Amino acid sequence: LVSAPDPSQIAIIPSASYGLANVVNNIKLNAGEEILLVEEQFPSNVYHWLRIAKETGAIIKMAKTPKGYSDRGRNWNLSILESINSKTAVVAMPQVHWADGTLFDLAAIREKTKRFGALLILDGTQSIGAFPFSVEEIKPDALICAGYKWLLGPYSLGLAYYGDYFMDGKPIEENWINRLYSEDFRGLTAYQEQYQPGAERFSVGESSNFNLVPMLNEALDYLLQWKPEEIQAYCHSISKPTIERIREKGHFIEADQYRAKHLFGIYLNTKQDLSVLKSELQQKQIFVSFRGEAIRVSGHLYNTISDFENFGSCF
Repeated sequence: LVSAPDPSQIAIIPSASYGLANVVNNIKLNAGEEILLVEEQFPSNVYHWLRIAKETGAIIKMAKTPKGYSDRGRNWNLSILESINSKTAVVAMPQVHWADGTLFDLAAIREKTKRFGALLILDGTQSIGAFPFSVEEIKPDALICAGYKWLLGPYSLGLAYYGDYFMDGKPIEENWINRLYSEDFRGLTAYQEQYQPGAERFSVGESSNFNLVPMLNEALDYLLQWKPEEIQAYCHSISKPTIERIREKGHFIEADQYRAKHLFGIYLNTKQDLSVLKSELQQKQIFVSFRGEAIRVSGHLYNTISDFENFGSCF
C-alpha cells in the first residue's frame, strides 16, 4: 500500500502516539537544534516533540498557517521549505492536514531535509489508505499510521514504517514477541538479548491480536483493490460541483492542487450563521466535523454526488 520495499521495516502499533514514542525514544538531539512542526497539526505528532525539546534544550519551530486565503496552500508549503536550515534536526509533519486537507509537498520537503541531514517523521493517519504514498519515492525516516482512519481498520491497531536510521533502535517496551526466535515456544525461556530483525522490535506486545489483526488485514485487502488514486478520483468527482457552489457563496476551500480530495475544510465567510448551518445539517442528518475554524468534510466510496448536493444545500 505504501510501496515499502522490505516488510521487516513495518511494525504493528496500537496508536500513532505509540509509534511516535518509538521514534522519539531513539533520536539524539542537541541543545539549540530545531524540531520543525506544522502549526495546528494533530497533537499526537506534537506532544512527544515538546517533551524531548524540553529535555534536550532543542528548539520547537512552527511553520505557521498563512494569514489570509490568497495562495494559502502554496504559501504554507513555501513556509515549511524556508524553515528548514542547517539547524534543523527533525521535521515532523503530516502528508495531509487533519483539519482542512491541505496537501504538503513531501517530495520537495524530503529533498530539503536530506540537504541538511534532518530526519523526516510523518504522521500518515489522515492520508494513508485514501491518498497515494510511496516509501521508495519519499524515503521518510518514519511513517506512523493509526489504523482506524483511512486504513479502515479497528480502533487500537495501526502500522508504522521505520527507516534505516531506526533499525538498531531500542523499543519502548520489552515484550517477548519482539525478541529473536520468539516463534519457537519451546525456547522462550532461553532468554534472548537480540530483538527480531528490522522494525519488528518496535511492535506492541500482543501484536498477534487474533481479533483486531484479521480486521485490519481485510481492510488492507480492500484498499489494495480500490487503490488510493482511484479513491481520490472518485471523491473529487462527487464533491467538485458542491465545492464550486460553496466557493461561489464566498466561503474558502483550498485550491484543488493544494488539497486532498478525500478530506477538505471549509472556512466560512462572515455572512454565514454557523448555528443555522449546524441546525440544517442536523435536520438532514449530515455528519461533518468542526475542527478549529474549519468545517471538515470527509468523503469516501460509500458517498454519492447526491450526498454532497444535500450538504451544499445547507449553506
